[in-house]
Amino acid sequence: MTTASPTLVSTPASGQRIWRVVRLNLVNKYTTIWVPISIMAFIWLVNWLIWWIIWGATEPADRAKAMDGTQWSGGAFYIFVYMLVVAIQVIAATFPFALGYSVTRRDFALGSGLTFLLLSAGYAIGFAVLSVVEEWTNGWGLGGHLFTSVYFAGESFLGRLFIVFAGMLFFFLVGAFSASLFMRWRMNGILVAGAALILLVVGAVALITFTSSWPAVGEWFAANGPVGVSAWLLVPAALAGLAGYAVLGRATPRS
Repeated sequence: MTTASPTLVSTPASGQRIWRVVRLNLVNKYTTIWVPISIMAFIWLVNWLIWWIIWGATEPADRAKAMDGTQWSGGAFYIFVYMLVVAIQVIAATFPFALGYSVTRRDFALGSGLTFLLLSAGYAIGFAVLSVVEEWTNGWGLGGHLFTSVYFAGESFLGRLFIVFAGMLFFFLVGAFSASLFMRWRMNGILVAGAALILLVVGAVALITFTSSWPAVGEWFAANGPVGVSAWLLVPAALAGLAGYAVLGRATPRS
C-alpha cells in the first residue's frame, strides 16, 4: 500500500508578495490616479481663467509685466498636499483587507512604500513635462506660470523632476504615517501626534526668534535653492516612513 506524498504549496518570493501589495494599493485607480489628475486639471483651468481676466483687463503694453506676477503662484502646491490624503486613503482602505489575506505587516509596509515611490515618480514626470509645455506655449498663450513658477522656473528638467518627486514622496510618507497612527491608536494617536508637532513648530519659531536667526534661515533657503531644500525634505520623509513602519508593525484593523 502506497501513501500519497503531501502536496507542497510554494510560498511566493518576497519580491512577488511586495509587488502584490503594490497592485492591491493601485486597484482603486480613481483615488490614486484620476482624482489627483482631475484636481490638477481644475487648478490649471482656474489659473488660466484668472490669467485670461488679467490679460483682457490690462493694456497690451503692460501685459508682460502684469503676467510676470503669476510666477509667484502657489497653486501647484495644492496637489502636493492632496497626496497626503491619498496616502491616508490607501493605507486605511487596503491594510485591513491585506491582513485578511495573510499579508505580513512587513510586506504591506514595503509594498506601500514602493507604491508611493512609483506614484511620486509618475506624477513628477507628468509635472516636469507640463512645465516644458508651459514654456513652449509661452504660459499657455497668456504668459502665465503654474508649472514654471519661481519655485521651479530656474531649474532644468531634471531639477524640476527631483523637486516634485521629493515633495510628493514627503507628503505620501507623512500621510502614510498618519494613517498608521490611526490604525494603531485611532484618533487619540492623531491628536497626540498633532499636538506634539504643533509644540515642536512653536518651539522652533521661538528659538529662531529669540536668537535672532531669521536672517540665517533666509540665507539657508537662498543658498540651498529649490533643489537643495527638496533634498532636505527627504530626511523627514524617511523618518516618517520608518516611524510608520514601526507603528504599523503593531497595528490591527480594530486596534
